[in-house]
Amino acid sequence: MCGRYTLHQKTGDLAKRFKVKAPQDIHDNFNVAPGQIMPIVTEFESGRQLELMKWGLVPVWAKDPKIGYKLINARAETMFEKPMWRNAVRKRRCLVPADGFYEWKKSADPKAKKQPYYIHPKQTDLFAFAGIWEAWHDAEGMEWKTYSIITTEPNKEMSSIHNRMPVILHKDDEAAWLDPSHNDDQAAIDSLLLPYEDGGLDLYEVSQDVNTPRNNDEHLIYALD
Repeated sequence: MCGRYTLHQKTGDLAKRFKVKAPQDIHDNFNVAPGQIMPIVTEFESGRQLELMKWGLVPVWAKDPKIGYKLINARAETMFEKPMWRNAVRKRRCLVPADGFYEWKKSADPKAKKQPYYIHPKQTDLFAFAGIWEAWHDAEGMEWKTYSIITTEPNKEMSSIHNRMPVILHKDDEAAWLDPSHNDDQAAIDSLLLPYEDGGLDLYEVSQDVNTPRNNDEHLIYALD
């Protein structure tokens, strides 16, 4: 799964990397947690846009938006089968900008805390998770845009930590992921939902401070001595 990630890039660099106009300053976030508002890249006939959305997808039929806290991730293998996801993956795909993510490894000692790791691609400082988004309206008619990060099977190095990992898109595949001409082409979409290549990730143990969302500064991504 993917339950925390980071995005600590200058707004201008973010806009340049994803070829969008930044609507406002984006603050550094070293501990992005479910329920937080983050920048998401979408594409329409008018072109790409950088929008602010809440992490945790709320389906259009939901009565309580709190369901979004349970829907921060979507499994690549079943997205086209489940009503929860299938319309979004066909019509509302997005890029979730990030520069790293956290995952927790279980200890052999059942009484010990899980050990957090910080993980990021070796060859790039800024990348995108494959994501989907939805627009939900509350009782007053106000629109809330929310998103989920897609997960898949782990690559070799991730398998030693967890049995899932987020889908990290290669830069050359981002346009294809957003391309609306693929909306009815499940094979084209599925071909992008792959584990990151073996050996392509840097991962190391970090502080337990990341367990608390209110802890949010650069020390969270430092490797333990």
